[in-house]
Amino acid sequence: MTTKVEKDIIVDVPVSTAYNQWTQFEEFPHFMGGVKRVTQLSDEQLEWEAEIGGVKRQWKARILEQVPDRKVSWTATEGAANSGAVEFAEAGSGTSIRLTLEYEPEGMLEKAGDKLHVVERQAEADLKRFKEFIEDEGYATGAWRGKIQGGTTQDTTREEGTSANTGERFRDEVHQYRDDDIPPLGGPLGKP
Repeated sequence: MTTKVEKDIIVDVPVSTAYNQWTQFEEFPHFMGGVKRVTQLSDEQLEWEAEIGGVKRQWKARILEQVPDRKVSWTATEGAANSGAVEFAEAGSGTSIRLTLEYEPEGMLEKAGDKLHVVERQAEADLKRFKEFIEDEGYATGAWRGKIQGGTTQDTTREEGTSANTGERFRDEVHQYRDDDIPPLGGPLGKP
């Protein structure tokens, strides 16, 4: 029997910032408590390793639909049976994020955890950590602005005039100057 979980949260960043960060799948372990590793095999293929409620699971997933600033949906192609979607919408100056998960608990331990709403609580906690992560950073650590629909991938990065590494470039520019790079007061231009 399949279980469905839906959770919503408002984050205080623009839609494009929230969406861009969410497309950085390999960064998920930074804010998703149960996710140990995500490897992006291609634009459409991901490999996951997670541990939730003491149960370790691995699976491969295929992105079914990805529309910039609107939606990312996926389904497992092998391993742990699951699927879901993340939808983004403007909410004032912030972003409303809706996470929908569907999964099939296997074995006694997962079925017991399902009755205790372990995955539901994990999803809620993960969204809160995502909120803290993106609001603390203030910008996405990267972006992929491509579109995936009906098994077709279209890289719209160049069309939209954005860069796939906009967040990384900004972060590098901000962090290129450190306190030890600033000369002390005084010196060759005069004394304080």
